[in-house]
Amino acid sequence: MKPNIEEFIKTLRRGKASYVPIAELGVHPKIKEKIIGRPIVALEDDIEFWHKTGYDYIKLQPKVDFNPGKIGISEHAIFQEDGRMEFKWAAEGCGVITNFEDYGNYIFPKKEDFDYGNYDRVKNILPEGMGVIGQYGDIFTMTWEMMGFEGFSFALFENPELIETLNTRLGELVLSMFEVFAQHPSVDVLWYSDDIAYQGGLLMSPDVLDKYFFPWLKKIGILAKKNNKPLIYHTDGILYDVFDRIVDCGVDAIHPIEPKAMSIKDVKEKYGEKLCLIGHVDVDLLSRGSEEEIFRVVEENIKTAGYNGGYCVGSGNSIPEYVKLENYLAMIHAAKQFGGE
Repeated sequence: MKPNIEEFIKTLRRGKASYVPIAELGVHPKIKEKIIGRPIVALEDDIEFWHKTGYDYIKLQPKVDFNPGKIGISEHAIFQEDGRMEFKWAAEGCGVITNFEDYGNYIFPKKEDFDYGNYDRVKNILPEGMGVIGQYGDIFTMTWEMMGFEGFSFALFENPELIETLNTRLGELVLSMFEVFAQHPSVDVLWYSDDIAYQGGLLMSPDVLDKYFFPWLKKIGILAKKNNKPLIYHTDGILYDVFDRIVDCGVDAIHPIEPKAMSIKDVKEKYGEKLCLIGHVDVDLLSRGSEEEIFRVVEENIKTAGYNGGYCVGSGNSIPEYVKLENYLAMIHAAKQFGGE
């Protein structure tokens, strides 16, 4: 398969490329290992996965640790063999920062701690035609997760200064990454991810999002436009109440058009001239459906949203380890079959 980052970028800008690209925010390492036949331990391994599977890009994040002191680690946290920490679920009650004393004791990284070494290396080892997406996110999500959802909600009324202080600290750190992405010669596309909705509605009111989320998305959008790089934004859920705000922030493409939340036909009709659409193949279908069902859904999505460009095939969220490998591959093969390549 021959990657073509320029055709991918054309699609992100609502143009009609010579084929319908595939795009994914994340693929679990175990799925990647099955594709290339060995563990993903180096940048070269990851490149081989994205290239072999048919993507026009490799998605890269800087190496980051937002809690090097491991302060306030939940009993629900688990450590992976490589040292990464994962939570079984986000804090619903109180998080690790409930007051200014907690904030003062928490160990945050510095901008200088972020490791961009792979961005400097990647261009020399990429296959011809392949590009790079610089990706990070979660300014808003990290803010409420560090405080706990209930703690954050009460603080909206009782301690907004704490929210503002924490949100600004996290925002400046993540924004610094996008300043690097936007100016780095290896990076072709920016991708910001930060969930603000679920299937039933927004996580919080538009007014709250206007205060603690959209200003940061706007700053990232300005960076993208200034450096002539497309911006993809990821959030789950139903977004009709804030689509215009998302567009106004300079977003070029929206991911993943969660099937249980929104109809891709409806989103295409209302916002297809302003936003490239990415995704809309339900993760549950990829996990429990048949290959035949996958082919039907991909074909319908391409007919509905890709007839005039501005659509990339992908899942309705990401590819977790429990997705059937044959279904994931069926989605990719269907994209190639019905997408014109």
